[in-house]
Amino acid sequence: MASKKMREEATCSICLHLMTNAVSINCGHSYCQACIVSCYQMQPWQNTFCCPQCRAPFNMASLRPNKQLGNLIEVIKEMDQEMSCEEHGEKLHLFCEDEGQLICWLCDRGPQHKGHATALVEEACQGYKEKLQQAVTKLRQLQEECMNLQLFTAEQITKWNEKIEAQKQKIQSDFKTLQSFLREEEKSYLWKLEEEKEQTLRRLRDNKANLQQKNHELQNHILELENKCQGSAQKLLQDVKDTLSRSCAVKLEPPEALSLDLHTVCNVSELYFDVKKMLRRHQVSVTLDPDTAHYELTLSEDGRQVTRGCPQEKLDNSSRRFSALPCILGCEGFTSGKHYFEVDVGEGTGWDLGVCMENVQRDTVMVPTPQSGFWAIRRCKEGYVALTYPLTSIQLTEQPLVVGIFLDFEAGVVSFYNMATGSHIFTFPKASFSDTLRPYFQVYQYSPLFLPPPDE
Repeated sequence: MASKKMREEATCSICLHLMTNAVSINCGHSYCQACIVSCYQMQPWQNTFCCPQCRAPFNMASLRPNKQLGNLIEVIKEMDQEMSCEEHGEKLHLFCEDEGQLICWLCDRGPQHKGHATALVEEACQGYKEKLQQAVTKLRQLQEECMNLQLFTAEQITKWNEKIEAQKQKIQSDFKTLQSFLREEEKSYLWKLEEEKEQTLRRLRDNKANLQQKNHELQNHILELENKCQGSAQKLLQDVKDTLSRSCAVKLEPPEALSLDLHTVCNVSELYFDVKKMLRRHQVSVTLDPDTAHYELTLSEDGRQVTRGCPQEKLDNSSRRFSALPCILGCEGFTSGKHYFEVDVGEGTGWDLGVCMENVQRDTVMVPTPQSGFWAIRRCKEGYVALTYPLTSIQLTEQPLVVGIFLDFEAGVVSFYNMATGSHIFTFPKASFSDTLRPYFQVYQYSPLFLPPPDE
């Protein structure tokens, strides 16, 4: 009844259709703008015109849009667009819970839906809207979990590449220190490492691609449910159970857990060559030169151990003595050939070891670098560094207790080794030596140094 009254109020009495661009005149009656203007134009000689319904006079200047009536007409048009029952032609005002279908009042009384639980569309809509919103919440949680897994997988790829690169550099560094007959083995291990890298990366990338695909699928489900929630009640309820069933069936399976542990590990010195044996073929006996010792250094009687402590008295002021830094040189000088010596650093927390030119400055505080005639490495609180310019950080997995120092005078090479494992520590860039080189040491508090005899 209410709908019929609304339609009567919104119908133009001239064209007998729902008004278009509804306007009102002085008496309050409303018409289509085009209809009332057309009637007026049929009698252009008149200054006034009578209302077609009540005959009250009006003029064209009094025409004014009726916005409220226009809004009512839009509501009636939307009501006309509501879905109707295909079988009976009636409005689908009911929802059958048993069948999950929109039905009309005649369907409700028919045998197909006899005994079924039915509810008004407006009542059923609210309940299912809440269920759809709950499904959206669940899917959003799954999507967030999926995105977190994507980020985790991307981090795994980055970490894996970093591990591969670090292992590649280690293998290359170890092989560099050996002779040419190991080159083919180096290529073999790098190839194996590359194969291992690609195999794991393929699986990680597959995981990433699967997660991206799943994320896209979840987004499509979310958009479908959101579109339903934003539509009319009838559109929301149409196939709503099937939609909910499909959204509830969506699962997120975490990708295959992959270990990022390396399997291609190569300790060149242990597997293929006895570095210690090679180096010790060139070992020389080194003792400490007391005439070069800083006044805070104390030597053992055999000249093989040095500690730092209280200043020594009655020491001559020889120009050969280090006066600025707590340093000391070895007695032996090297002018050609290959030479190797070892230094027992024990558990000391600080030391400098290496070789230096005979004529280095000894009365100036400075960083001993190759530019000033020193080729040495250092242990300090921050770790291990090579005294290059600028300093080069050295990453060691094990603390060296005995450090081996190898000098090839003609080749311009100074290298350092951890003799507990026979592994390479650092090699300085190639230099050109022209003056005598001598073993060099800087001694720190509570970190004595000991030079073992060659036969040990």
